[in-house]
Amino acid sequence: MGLELYLDLLSQPCRALYIFARTNNIPFEFKHVELMKGQHRTEEFRKVNMLMKVPALKDGSFTLAESLSVLATTSLRRGQSWRRGAAGWKKRWGSSSARRRTKGS
Repeated sequence: MGLELYLDLLSQPCRALYIFARTNNIPFEFKHVELMKGQHRTEEFRKVNMLMKVPALKDGSFTLAESLSVLATTSLRRGQSWRRGAAGWKKRWGSSSARRRTKGS
């Protein structure tokens, strides 16, 4: 059994994870969870993610539910080389991607 990603592509974090995995040729099984139909609130999905949120990752008996953790774990499947661009980002903007310095600050 390989990597399973539980996603609804209406969700932005799910789309980001889906695009990342496809772009980097990470093999996974797409498990569609329809949020609008409440499929994330079923007992079956609760076994995958007790928080009943997407995205969720399942790899054998290991499950992960937090979207940033899922993205980071998936990226490790790709290898360490995916972070090459981070050095350029830090050089230009500093360690924080959320806030850039402006004049007077």
